[in-house]
Amino acid sequence: MLSPNIRKFKTTIDVYRTKLEEQSAQIQDLRALEELHHQFLSRKRGTITLLFEQLKEFDPEEKPAAGQLLNALKNEVQERFSALETKLKTPAKPKGEIDISLPGEKLYWGAPHPVRLFQQEIENIFVSMGFSIEGGPEIETDYYNFEALNFPPHHPARDDWDTLYITDKLLLRTHTSPVQIRVMEKKKPPIKIIIPGKVFRRETPDPTHLPMFFQIEGLVVDKGITFAHLKGTLEYFLKRLFGERIKIRFRPSFFPFTEPSAEVDIECLACGAKNPDCRICGGTGWKEILGSGMVDPQVFKNVNIDPETYSGWAFGMGIDRTAMFAFGISDMRYFFENDLRFIRQFTLK
Repeated sequence: MLSPNIRKFKTTIDVYRTKLEEQSAQIQDLRALEELHHQFLSRKRGTITLLFEQLKEFDPEEKPAAGQLLNALKNEVQERFSALETKLKTPAKPKGEIDISLPGEKLYWGAPHPVRLFQQEIENIFVSMGFSIEGGPEIETDYYNFEALNFPPHHPARDDWDTLYITDKLLLRTHTSPVQIRVMEKKKPPIKIIIPGKVFRRETPDPTHLPMFFQIEGLVVDKGITFAHLKGTLEYFLKRLFGERIKIRFRPSFFPFTEPSAEVDIECLACGAKNPDCRICGGTGWKEILGSGMVDPQVFKNVNIDPETYSGWAFGMGIDRTAMFAFGISDMRYFFENDLRFIRQFTLK
């Protein structure tokens, strides 16, 4: 506990500390700073000097505490003066003046993400052909994601190892096909839509697989729609996307919601079908680009569209993988690592 003398001395020091703060706040030039310095630190009549002389009046057991209080004030005064001197001696920078000694700062204009850029290019091609763009929820029910699309209960895609389930009946959609069902439930043919969006699958990340990626699907439903319409539309689309000289082939395949079904390949853009050791196409000269087919009659029945009156076709492709192929990117993960050195390579055409 402090003795009465020490408490009184502490009160005196606090008064001078307050004076220091008030007076130093008013300092505008070096001359005023010099006067304040003289007031506090003059060797003969300075405030600190006079306070040190008062230490002689304390009892020996009180002197350490009193000296500690006074040294703290002295250090504070010296630090305040040093900071004020540095501030006053630094030339003020005029408003609006550019300091040419500072390193330059480059201003970057924002640009769409490369996946979004590629998606816009695909959308523009289909919109020019009279398609409209539809969207839907990313959290789906088992019915819309599988059952209505003719996936039987035992189909491997329903397995926990392939699909990210939230509950027994809710899941993260594995494709944008559920939107096809939702649109066909609400609209009567003719229907002519594309459906871009994020989809989710239980994948281990590697150069060509991610648990989240982008997909785009198309659907046409009307009277008299044939496989020839599908083939002609997709050939036109792929030539617009990759160039008129691109070679295209259709191969028989199987999908639960289309019959007949076809995989569509394009000539390898990396080697032009000339390198047997090509890592992109595996030396085959072809690269699978999308899946397609005529809508299965059972799917039409599920949405109350008469398959005897209407027919249609659908296709689906991965935007990320196709963009990798088009841009010559070796790893899909680059798209989502948020490395500006990668993103800034892509700008609008």
